[in-house]
Amino acid sequence: MSLIAQTPQPPYYAVIFTSLRSELTQGYQAMAERMLVLAQQEPGFLGVESAREDVGITVSYWQDLHSIQRWKTNIEHLEAQKLGREKWYTSFKTRIAKIERDYEFIASDNQAG
Repeated sequence: MSLIAQTPQPPYYAVIFTSLRSELTQGYQAMAERMLVLAQQEPGFLGVESAREDVGITVSYWQDLHSIQRWKTNIEHLEAQKLGREKWYTSFKTRIAKIERDYEFIASDNQAG
């Protein structure tokens, strides 16, 4: 699996979830893996990128706002949100942005150096 999501030509949307974790970890990894599987099954899901150090940042990409709303109200996702508030996070923020433009660089295997 690529660490960088392969997204279509813009416009599309990004949901940026930034979090600070609590000391409680039991069940977190399994739930995170389940949420990824479920999100990938949602119509309109385009990809995801995630990093965790002191601050966790997960960016998921979506075709449109309707797809994001449908994911937000998925019954298993609602349960994960509840558990996140109760156990796994000390704080989090969710931002939704419209991607108007993107560009990329991919190093070639034939580069000198």
